[in-house]
Amino acid sequence: MQMLGAVKDSLVGSLINLTGPGKYVHWGFIQISVANLVVIGLMVIVFFAAILIPFRRHGGRGR
Repeated sequence: MQMLGAVKDSLVGSLINLTGPGKYVHWGFIQISVANLVVIGLMVIVFFAAILIPFRRHGGRGR
């Protein structure tokens, strides 16, 4: 089982080259890495999805 995890980590790690310099976005005095910008964008999407998707209600009428 440990061997399977090592193989999976190796395959996932080989998809992205992490040895180069990071890429940054500049907006005036704001500087943020593209990776952090993607994470923030995904968090905003999940936040709005949690607000907009209705929760399931319990089936009881007596409540």
